Amino acid sequence: MAHHRQALRTAAVGAVSASLIAGGAVGLAPTARAADGTSVRFVDIHGDGGTVLKANVVMPAAADGDRRHPLIVLPTSWGFPQVQYLAQARALADSGYIVVGYNVRGFWQSGGEIEVAGPADVADAREVIDWALAHTPADPRRIGMAGVSYGAGISLLAAAHDPRVRAVASLSGWADLIGSIYSGRTQHTQAATLLHTVGKVAGRESAETRRVFSDFLSGDLSREQEMTAWGRRRSAGTYVDRINKNGTAVLLAGAWGDTVFPPNQSAEFYEKLTGPKRLELRPGDHATPELTGMLGLPNDLWTDTRRWFDRFLRGVDNGVDREQPVRLKSRTAGGHEGYPDWKSVAATTRKIDLAGTATIHTNVDSGADGGIVFLSSVLDQVARLPPVASIPLLPRRWAAVWQSGRYATAQRVRGTAVLHTTVTPTAESGTLVAYLYDVGPLGLGKLVSNAPYSFHGRTPGKPFGLDLELFSTAYDVPAGHRLALVVDTVDPLYFEHNPSGARLTFSSPPNDPSYVSVPLREQ
Repeated sequence: MAHHRQALRTAAVGAVSASLIAGGAVGLAPTARAADGTSVRFVDIHGDGGTVLKANVVMPAAADGDRRHPLIVLPTSWGFPQVQYLAQARALADSGYIVVGYNVRGFWQSGGEIEVAGPADVADAREVIDWALAHTPADPRRIGMAGVSYGAGISLLAAAHDPRVRAVASLSGWADLIGSIYSGRTQHTQAATLLHTVGKVAGRESAETRRVFSDFLSGDLSREQEMTAWGRRRSAGTYVDRINKNGTAVLLAGAWGDTVFPPNQSAEFYEKLTGPKRLELRPGDHATPELTGMLGLPNDLWTDTRRWFDRFLRGVDNGVDREQPVRLKSRTAGGHEGYPDWKSVAATTRKIDLAGTATIHTNVDSGADGGIVFLSSVLDQVARLPPVASIPLLPRRWAAVWQSGRYATAQRVRGTAVLHTTVTPTAESGTLVAYLYDVGPLGLGKLVSNAPYSFHGRTPGKPFGLDLELFSTAYDVPAGHRLALVVDTVDPLYFEHNPSGARLTFSSPPNDPSYVSVPLREQ
């Protein structure tokens, strides 16, 4: 229960922060003009079914004549009020855009209930575009959408359903909702608890949303198929063919340590896109790479977002479409790296053999953990302090441990490591979590990546093969260090399905040896 209490405390902090931001809107005039000539109006827009959406319209200084201007629509993030994007909206307006930011349904002063990017949310986006075309000199041929987190997901879904949306910037969003918070058939408990708590504090959840959260957090699998179908309807990946048909220019950006929407699902979605596209991944956690930009401070991700819209909505030949489209920044090294596609990120792979047999007992946290939602990856982003564990001191009763030899040269891990092994359970259900650590000379391991996996309906005592993708990352292992693969059964980030007294045995049969495949960039 300790990790649930921690998640609730984190959620409360997020909700308080959101309320403080909302407080900044109190007392603002319905129409205000900044010193640079841009104007801000606070308006009500009728969304799907007549639901009132609170919105703001930021107009460029030159929007008084007959000239048409490109339009950017910004749906808010989960739990944030409509003033969230004002700093970036003014910067876009300075470049000649009309910007409409709106509070998504169910949150703060907007009407309706939280549908979690359901059909009503997609219809709302269309209604906001219709309103802007009717009430501002917006150009119907040059429409873009962008957002952070929840707003990013809605923007992608809207682009799939509305061909008028010519360009999208999805920042810390999702393309696969189930693949994000239910990867490896394992509930990402801290992330879901945080979202659920913020939803209750800052908004009004629909009956369906409450039921989905309740089933998810309880570990009840009786409605798993229903929940999976619910998530697919809310995932842009389901509609990728529509986005490709529309020819939408899509910018995807996220963080390596995103504990809400891990990067794997964005990379997979990126590979399926056939139109103009760009993928940017940086150190940090959920929505932290964009944060300084929303505060009005310099931010390279928001700069790239404006460049993306300038190219595909204004026709500015700024070269963004000629740059390497996959842009990565390592968690341990400065500067950006460019690649022609996601598959080129890992030039080679190196296998670490997982020889022998290891049996671990379940239900006890060995000390190897993925950290705390938000906090751990933020520390990694700011101070390069990821979660750590003393590898020699991990109790082998509850943790299986394998290590490579010491590397003579630095190993630049790039992409997705994969664990391949054979598992023999003593119960029909269970959960395991795999961790990849960078181990220094004194045995202290810094977390490189991790991923959970749960199984159900297995025959006790019967082995089964497992191929588990760890969360994608970019991390440089120094010369003289080792890599270690650790597997245990309890992590505060995830729900566990281990019956009391169960055991898991990991083996490496001669005809199917176990290993972890580590993706590496060439030196």
